[in-house]
Amino acid sequence: MGTDGKMRVAMYYSNNDVRVEEKPKPKIGPDELLLRIEASGICGSDVMEWYRRSKVPLVLGHEVAGVVAKVGTRVEGYREGGRISAAHHVACGICGYCLEGHETVCDTLRKTNFDPGGFSQYARIPKINVERGLFRLPDDLSFEEATFIEPLACVIRGQRLAGFKPGKTILIIGSGISGLLHIQLAKLRRAKLVIATDIAEFRLNAARRFGADLAWSGKEDMAEKLQESNNGDLADLVVLCTGAESAINQALRCVKRGGTVLFFAAAEEGRNVSISINELFWRNEVTLTSSYAGSYNDHLEALELLHQRKINVKDMITHRLSLAETGQGFQLVAEAKESIKVIIEPQK
Repeated sequence: MGTDGKMRVAMYYSNNDVRVEEKPKPKIGPDELLLRIEASGICGSDVMEWYRRSKVPLVLGHEVAGVVAKVGTRVEGYREGGRISAAHHVACGICGYCLEGHETVCDTLRKTNFDPGGFSQYARIPKINVERGLFRLPDDLSFEEATFIEPLACVIRGQRLAGFKPGKTILIIGSGISGLLHIQLAKLRRAKLVIATDIAEFRLNAARRFGADLAWSGKEDMAEKLQESNNGDLADLVVLCTGAESAINQALRCVKRGGTVLFFAAAEEGRNVSISINELFWRNEVTLTSSYAGSYNDHLEALELLHQRKINVKDMITHRLSLAETGQGFQLVAEAKESIKVIIEPQK
C-alpha cells in the first residue's frame, strides 16, 4: 500500500494502456468489509475493449481472493485476517428472475460491484455483497486457486442451463480458460465423449492435458470429423467458448437433432449470424441457449469442487504477475497465444 492511506491500482484505459496509479484506500461503512486482495485473475471479458470504452478509465478485476483487512461494526461472522473470496455481482434473491432460477439476469446483480475492482490492493465490499457474495476459503485452498471460483461457477451454470447429462457427447469450441473448465467439468460429470477445438496448438495441447478425449484444430471441417469419431453422430451439446463467426457457424453444423448449442462467450461488437429456421428448428428441434455469470449456489458448488481437488486449476496458471505488470497481463490475455490463466498479485 502507498503512504497516507493511499493504495496502488491498475487503471484500465485500453488493452494497450493500463497504468499503475494511486487512489485513496477505501473507507468502509458499518455493514461492509475491506478486502486485502492477494490474487486477482484476468478474465477474457476484461479485454473486451468495446464493452469497456464508455466507462474508462476504471479498475477492472472480479476474480478475487484475499484476507479481511477491516470489518464493519455491524458485520457478524467475519474477522480480520479471515481468508475469503468475493463475488462482484450479486442477485437480490426475491425478484421474479431470481425466483425463476435466472438470478444472473436480476436487475440488482447488474448494478452491484465492489469498489474499485480486483486489480487493486484493497477493495470495499458493500453490504449486499457481504450478505450474498462472500465465501470463506479453506486453509488448504490457495488464493490463486480461489480466483477460479467465479469462472468455474459460470461453467457450472452454463452446463446446467444447457441440460448436460452423463453419457452425452460434448463439443467445446475454444480451449481457453473457460473451455478447459468445461472439459474438466464434463469429464467429471461422465460425458461419453469430450471433444475440444482451438486454432492455437498451445491451447489444443492444454485441452489434451486437461482431459479432452479428442482435440482438433478449429480450422478443420468439424462436422465431418465429429461424425467419423462418434459413430456417425454429431454432438449432443456444443459449447461456444469463443464468439468468432466461423466458430458459431461450425457449432450450428455440429449439433445433432434434438441437441443444444450453448452460447457461453460474447461475440464481437455488433456481430449477427444467419440461422436456418427450417434446418435447425422446424424439423430438428435444436435448442440455442445462453448463460451469463453464476449464482450464489453456483459459486458454492465451484468452491467445493476446487476444495475437493476435483477440478485442477493450479496447472492452468501460466503467469503470475505483480500489479505493475498488469498491462503485460492484459496483452497476454488479449493475444490468446501462449497463456491460459494470468494471475495478478496486487501486493507485489
